[in-house]
Amino acid sequence: MPDVKASVIHWFRRDLRIADNTALYHAANCGLPVVPVYILSEWKVSHSWTGPHRQHFLCGSLESLAKNLETLDGRLIIRQGRAVAELRTLILESQAIAIHFNADPDPFGKAMEKAVRELCTELGVECCAHADATLHGADEVLTQSQLPYRVYTPYSRNGLGLSKPIPLAKPLPLRTPAQITSLPLPTVKVWGLEAPGGQIVEPGERAARVRLKHATAEKIQHYADRRDFPAASATSRISQDLRHGLVSIRTVYAETMAARAAASASGRAGIDIFIKELAWREFYFAILHHFPNVLDEEFNADWRGLPWEEPNELFEAWKQGRTGFPIIDAGMRELAVTGFMHNRVRMITAMFLTKDLHIDWKQGESWFMQQLVDGEIASNNGGWQWSAGTGADAAPYFRIQNPWSQTARYDPEGLYIKRWVPELAKTHPSRFLEAPKDGLPIAADYPLPCVDHKTERERTLAIFKRHRENAR
Repeated sequence: MPDVKASVIHWFRRDLRIADNTALYHAANCGLPVVPVYILSEWKVSHSWTGPHRQHFLCGSLESLAKNLETLDGRLIIRQGRAVAELRTLILESQAIAIHFNADPDPFGKAMEKAVRELCTELGVECCAHADATLHGADEVLTQSQLPYRVYTPYSRNGLGLSKPIPLAKPLPLRTPAQITSLPLPTVKVWGLEAPGGQIVEPGERAARVRLKHATAEKIQHYADRRDFPAASATSRISQDLRHGLVSIRTVYAETMAARAAASASGRAGIDIFIKELAWREFYFAILHHFPNVLDEEFNADWRGLPWEEPNELFEAWKQGRTGFPIIDAGMRELAVTGFMHNRVRMITAMFLTKDLHIDWKQGESWFMQQLVDGEIASNNGGWQWSAGTGADAAPYFRIQNPWSQTARYDPEGLYIKRWVPELAKTHPSRFLEAPKDGLPIAADYPLPCVDHKTERERTLAIFKRHRENAR
């Protein structure tokens, strides 16, 4: 029998919920008191892949988690420092005989898990890593030759055909020991940041469940027709909830399939498109697992060594939403205010940076990660390499989106543009569909286009063609 004072630790990471949480469920089922802990990172002021928006959302989600744990006779323990050192201290304080955590799908999290396993071996503590972030592990969806897929369509066909795990029951009471001390819940000042003054989506598990319910009841049935129009509230808006684990992917899939069973034929078609979007998320996680080098170089070896421009004043104009291309500027300003950008506009802005401004996709990838509330390393990298034409199953290098024609197709009335670029609020939307021909700005306080799209398109085609020829 274990020591009556013994406990187990649940280490929260990207799973800030109590419902359908694999590691928390198994920790609670051990029959011992559970010490739920979240360890705050030590960095200050700036970080290469997060920023005020996401940290503010994190703080709100931790506050929600703390309240939810109380309903399970639990208490969220907050510590700050290096994870291995803080877990070592907590193991000794709590006389823990096991640590439970949900495995992280990115290389940084995996490296930390390796160090924690070594700590557990040193201290004689059981180390229990659980699969939770995806419907299928990266090694579950492979080709007939047991190799990783490099193309989305056969990956999704295989993966969507597999049986899916179902949501777990509510965990048992945690009975967190009263004597374990905790830091107060954090604010962004912990990292030397100021709280963003923008329109950040509501954090927390309850808000995530409300968004999921709204999406499955009213939105995903129309994905085939509406999802690409940024002025419409037509996407699920649960990406940040999956990123922070406020809702599980199993719950999302189960509720999606329940909605599909009740939908009309046209509704099922829309839901099937949404399910394929979930499969893209799984695909990019698998790519990152099997090819972690994609974080440092192009997935497609043919395009390594492309002569990208160094960050310059055009890069700054892009970040600030001052390029003179209305759809680009609207997207970048939406990002600055909300920590979110519509997915269609993410593609347009990313392709503009790489194909019109010729700036390395890694620069844009980093900027997005610092700004996005839903910044997911795998999906963000996959999306940027897709837009640059260098990634797994990417758009061909010669497919270069025209911001003017993209506007005509997806924001023809300029509703999205006018929402985020107030200088253009009184401008007729026809002015957003082509570059000004008179050499004058389309509004008094708005800049001229920083480049000529046709010229830069031809330049991009020449760069890629020359690079390929030189590589032969």
